[in-house]
Amino acid sequence: MPPPILLPDLSSADVAHPAVGPLLELIQQQGQVITELKREIGRLKDEIAHLKGHPPKPKIRPSSLEPGRPKEPTGAGKPRPGSAKRKKTASLEIHATEYISVADVPPRSTFKGYLEYTVQDIEIDPHNTRYFIERWETPDGQILRGAVPTAVPGGHFGPTLVSYILYQYHQCHVTQPLLLEALHEWGIDISAGQISRILTENKDAFHAEKAALLSAGLAVSDYIHVDDTGARHQGQNGYCTHIGHEFFAWFESTSSKSRINFLQLLRAGYEDYVLDQEAMEYLTSSALPRSLLPYLQPDSSQRFADKEAWEAHLDSLGITTPRHRQLATEGALLGSVLFHGVPKNLVIVSDDAGQFNLLEHALGWIHAERTLDKIIPYGEPQRQTIQETRTQIWQLYEDLKAYKSAPTEADKKALEARFV
Repeated sequence: MPPPILLPDLSSADVAHPAVGPLLELIQQQGQVITELKREIGRLKDEIAHLKGHPPKPKIRPSSLEPGRPKEPTGAGKPRPGSAKRKKTASLEIHATEYISVADVPPRSTFKGYLEYTVQDIEIDPHNTRYFIERWETPDGQILRGAVPTAVPGGHFGPTLVSYILYQYHQCHVTQPLLLEALHEWGIDISAGQISRILTENKDAFHAEKAALLSAGLAVSDYIHVDDTGARHQGQNGYCTHIGHEFFAWFESTSSKSRINFLQLLRAGYEDYVLDQEAMEYLTSSALPRSLLPYLQPDSSQRFADKEAWEAHLDSLGITTPRHRQLATEGALLGSVLFHGVPKNLVIVSDDAGQFNLLEHALGWIHAERTLDKIIPYGEPQRQTIQETRTQIWQLYEDLKAYKSAPTEADKKALEARFV
């Protein structure tokens, strides 16, 4: 920035000149205009940074080390940081206790008790079991043999070892070569192929548990959070869909994130398609041509066992346009979802993606507030109004969480009033 231009001292005669007075007044007016423009440019820069999501310009306090400036208080009287920490070993299970004596205690010393000192450690040792299984031959030549305990999942590796391998690989992301190396160092006789089979084969029980989790979650939930994101599956680009809330989470990888895909997942393992009153209500409100509705309207509820049966039904009705088949399929899938017990008033909370706009659709707090963030205010009053509204939204959110932790009838009425 160039140094400021200083005007020379003017005498009374100079100021009285007809041209000097107006020029001085003009310079003063221009200075005011420049000051206002600088202020406006600063406001616009802040607005651009706000719209781009950049952090605001920091307000740097003057240094307290400058001469003549008093130091700010350092929070005297406040508790020392960390003073409220819990006793870390209070809830530990103690497996062994040892007493440590003091050598060469002087005579007439007084015993003052014990100082507790806890040391945590871990034991990792192979634990191999050899079973001697009885075998009997019956008079008719049949061989009978005893059964291995049900706790043994099969093969020559016990449940604890199998659980450890699965946990390390899927939860801790330990690679198979590192797993093999660690197990060999502990004395486990296992090959790379055996580790691979443990990780990939005989997982029907896990898949059944996963399917049961979604069914149970939907059966007892008033609402669910849903979302999907891009993911790689079996070497191909696809999508991973999440369904759940604070008490359960369910994931599935598929090749699509369409509404049909979402409804198929909501069936929770069922494969059927249902045409009933709920399905027809959906089709009536959709973009399906009204001329096709009589063909799909069943005399009574119709169920189709699987995708092949459903598509054969559409073929028999002459519904061949891809868009029409898509809408009809969405209706039959929704009919199946409701037929199998998903409540019609289930609240689906999403990020406003179109495929999730079903049943009672709602936006998460972040996505509901996001529309305010897109508003471009004109001037400081509007910006302040928008900020106040956003503050009210998040204050309501905090109050709702507090009510959830300790509900009262008075708070319930007050919160209901704020929704009006």
